[in-house]
Amino acid sequence: MNPDEFAGKRALITGGTGGIGAAIAKALNSVDCQVIATGVSQREVNDFESSVSGIAATVLDVTDGDAITNLVNQIDQLDILVNCAGIILRDGTEFDDAGFQKVIDVNLTGTMRVCTACRPQLNSSRGCILNIASMLTFFGSGVAPGYSASKGGVAQLTKSLAIAWADEGIRVNAIAPGWIETDLTRKLVDDRTRSASIVNRTPMRRWGLPDDVTGAALFLCSSAASFITGVVLPVDGGYSVA
Repeated sequence: MNPDEFAGKRALITGGTGGIGAAIAKALNSVDCQVIATGVSQREVNDFESSVSGIAATVLDVTDGDAITNLVNQIDQLDILVNCAGIILRDGTEFDDAGFQKVIDVNLTGTMRVCTACRPQLNSSRGCILNIASMLTFFGSGVAPGYSASKGGVAQLTKSLAIAWADEGIRVNAIAPGWIETDLTRKLVDDRTRSASIVNRTPMRRWGLPDDVTGAALFLCSSAASFITGVVLPVDGGYSVA
């Protein structure tokens, strides 16, 4: 990869103030990419800005189409879009209509909203989109049907936009992380029995860290992946093949 690959480029990362999104934001910033990270609340943004320098952060609700449009209209150049904003409900409410729709609206429809809003800028720069799928893109979930359905949809959306926008020079790929230690998975990490079953199923015998995802992210966003589009790449320590 060209050492100056990302110099002068600009990336927008939704959900970029925490977890995997923050790791990708920091990795891109470390290679001289200008990064704008979004969080769902002002507190989340403030916490991020207090611990990270050199990355602009702002509040964005990906279910709010007008807010997305207003933000994107303020960005005069965009080379990379990373869609990391996502939620999961672990209280059983994903089986209810309202809970199911909420998760779909954030994880799947929110991804589509941001992709569509950013399309003109990415067309101009012949840029790329990286979506965040999940191992539940490939597996069902007995406790989170909305999350699983949304991430399955992210995979098909990724493939569909890769086809639809290829003539505009826009590449669209996704990463499907495995069991990664984040705030989203903290309860599972702390549950010794559940955590042991996850680690035992994972060939690499450990939980992943957000930084484990960044190499794949940088690769798919770089010119080294210039002939790769429509891919959903597992980064899961082998969990999906075990």
